[in-house]
Amino acid sequence: MTDHHCTTGCSHHSHNEKPEIKEEFEQAQRDLKADFAVGGAAVSAGSLGMTSNASAQSTAAMPASHYYLPANEKTVHWGFFSRSLAPLIEVESGDIVTIETLTHQANDDAERMVRGDPGAESVFYWDAKKKNVDRRGVGPMDSKVGAGGGLGAHICTGPVAIKGAEPGDILEVRILDVTPRPSGNPQYKGKTFGSNAAGWWGFHYGDTLEEPKKREVVTIFELDASGERNWARAVYNFRWTPQTDPFGVTHAIMDYPGVPVDHATITKNHNVLKDIRVPIRPHFGVMGVAPAEADLVNSVPPSYTGGNIDNWRIGKGASIYYPVSVPGALFSVGDPHASQGDAELCGTAIECSLTGVFQLILHKQATLPGTPLADLHYPLLETQDEWLVHGFSYANYLAELGPDAQNAIFQKSSIDLAMRDAYHKMRHFLMTTKNLSEDEAIALMSVAADFGITQVVDGNWGVHAIIKKSIFPGRGD
Repeated sequence: MTDHHCTTGCSHHSHNEKPEIKEEFEQAQRDLKADFAVGGAAVSAGSLGMTSNASAQSTAAMPASHYYLPANEKTVHWGFFSRSLAPLIEVESGDIVTIETLTHQANDDAERMVRGDPGAESVFYWDAKKKNVDRRGVGPMDSKVGAGGGLGAHICTGPVAIKGAEPGDILEVRILDVTPRPSGNPQYKGKTFGSNAAGWWGFHYGDTLEEPKKREVVTIFELDASGERNWARAVYNFRWTPQTDPFGVTHAIMDYPGVPVDHATITKNHNVLKDIRVPIRPHFGVMGVAPAEADLVNSVPPSYTGGNIDNWRIGKGASIYYPVSVPGALFSVGDPHASQGDAELCGTAIECSLTGVFQLILHKQATLPGTPLADLHYPLLETQDEWLVHGFSYANYLAELGPDAQNAIFQKSSIDLAMRDAYHKMRHFLMTTKNLSEDEAIALMSVAADFGITQVVDGNWGVHAIIKKSIFPGRGD
């Protein structure tokens, strides 16, 4: 892999006109110019026993191009995945893409997370006459709370098309690097900030000891922008108060993403989480490919194509495998996190803008039989030491819950269902990739696999199952 990682000031940048996309996306995407940079790189063979894969071998012999996608109002889509979005760039299998991502919570403290950052300023720009990124979610454009209705929260950069990708293929995404996005405000030079929102959608909401029982609280965290300090500290917190957006709509609760918080209306408590260091685990809460089942898909519930999985292990050094559902795959990434605990109990992680470096490798359907990726129909995560499968209350809620699936999923989730789905997927993984019988797989799961709650806040709740690679020393792992 090339040692060159492009930055926003990279002299290799050039411009490439991209087409507009249809319907209400046309205006947002008009005159889109996707910045990219090219460098030489060699692609290593797949790490999940895929060295015999013909596609991977042919890719490994080819030099890789290195593209750069900045985050700005023309390169992001807010609150949804879509099979109809025009790709910003199309890459070959094995190419590397550096992608900037912005947290949708940045306006909780715009002075620290938006001001002085041209990309963030362009995405969050909103005055009485204009909102640069109008649609935020899959709801109606004339929703009372704002265009898109806030039915989907995450700012995603992309999509990226992979040349030749077709339904039935597998896209492997290797996360080569993750770095924090520094504050653009000179007053906070060398620092990065993130926000934790304990919102109405949190598992805790209403089940509290102190009054008011139903309250929303935002905590702002500070990180070292260089990444050298491996912990974050709380700066202050505040209780959400009704906020009136630039269009004059008042938001009594956090019902719409990106509403600018007027700090004259809040009370800051600075003596919070005193002398506590939160370990940094940078990762991407939302990452995946476009589903085929609907044209606009809410970014909140995860599914078989990935999306808002919210697993802190999806960070540097990991690889994740997605079933391709639409031509080109249409890979997008967002919801960057500085740190998160399993379950993401109160509703969010430390939501913090990050930049990721990804290698995108396509495994064609014809090459999959006899490999560990054969019949893979769920997101599979590989780290240096472990494999993880992700179970959801509904493995593919868009197909399982009918025409009202995107509303129904928020009423039907349960840990029991997610646990059963994780069990089914780990059983499939062990029987398929390790050639175990069903009885062997069940026994091994009980004595050696760790099941954990990934998240209970994303509509389609998640349970992950982890199996360590060291268990299989005699099987070439």
